[in-house]
Amino acid sequence: MTDFSKIKTFPIKERKHKVKVENILPLDSEYKKLESSDFNELIEKIKESYKNNKMIIWMMGAHTIKTGQSSYIIELMKRGIIKHLATNGACSIHDFELAFHGETSEYVEQTISKGDWGMVQETGHYLNTAINQAAKNNEGYGYAVGKLIDNLNCKNRHLSIFWNAYKLNIPITTHVAIGTDTIHHHPEADGCAIGAATHTDFKLLTSSCSKLSDGIALNFGSAVIMPEAFSKALNTAINLGATITNLTTANFDFLDQYRPKVNIVQRPTMHNGKGYNILEKHEITIPNLYNKLKGEFK
Repeated sequence: MTDFSKIKTFPIKERKHKVKVENILPLDSEYKKLESSDFNELIEKIKESYKNNKMIIWMMGAHTIKTGQSSYIIELMKRGIIKHLATNGACSIHDFELAFHGETSEYVEQTISKGDWGMVQETGHYLNTAINQAAKNNEGYGYAVGKLIDNLNCKNRHLSIFWNAYKLNIPITTHVAIGTDTIHHHPEADGCAIGAATHTDFKLLTSSCSKLSDGIALNFGSAVIMPEAFSKALNTAINLGATITNLTTANFDFLDQYRPKVNIVQRPTMHNGKGYNILEKHEITIPNLYNKLKGEFK
């Protein structure tokens, strides 16, 4: 069996990055207007759920962060639109690196041939140490990342989705499969701890899914992990006695893909609700969504 204790790592300052904190878009950025009947209808449903204080779950992949959308997501949390934020593991990595170092997203085509992909010392050490401690404390993976950024007093924490969720006391959950994230091959990685922390988050997601009657579940750019985790969490909530009616779901991505379409848009809403599949770039959908909702802010 491979001995991961021999893994060679290097400091984050030695790696070239594609994304910097300067790439995070301010709330008043110019954006291309999106006008479609489905999108406008969905916006009205979100407004109604928000006015009635219903559950709104925001799920996402890391491309939302890498395209500079963090400020919009943070503001939607602050304003009470987002009541639960569910992420994949890549989100936690990129969000942490931006908070800690101010740069993230390496040139994989250059690093993989040398075995350097994801081998940054600080990211693997800090995140795995936080996850290991979370497992001992029966805390969730997402909570552990927000807490870590707070404990390290990261210089860019105000632009961190995880830190803001932590400070706002909004559930933020991280859902991973072992081996799919770069921090899993670091010497400090503990599969038992990763599994325990992400399983706690699955239970937290199930709890939020149990409150989805007349609510909203949105997925931004996660093609596999979130569609699978959400559909199972929703099913588990119903198995445990939740009655969920008039559920609205939507998938946002620039590609039409099987799992999001089936497990976000179709199956959860086929008996009592409605699903939307909005095919457009995040750089267009998220600013449009924010600007169409900001007039409702309390």
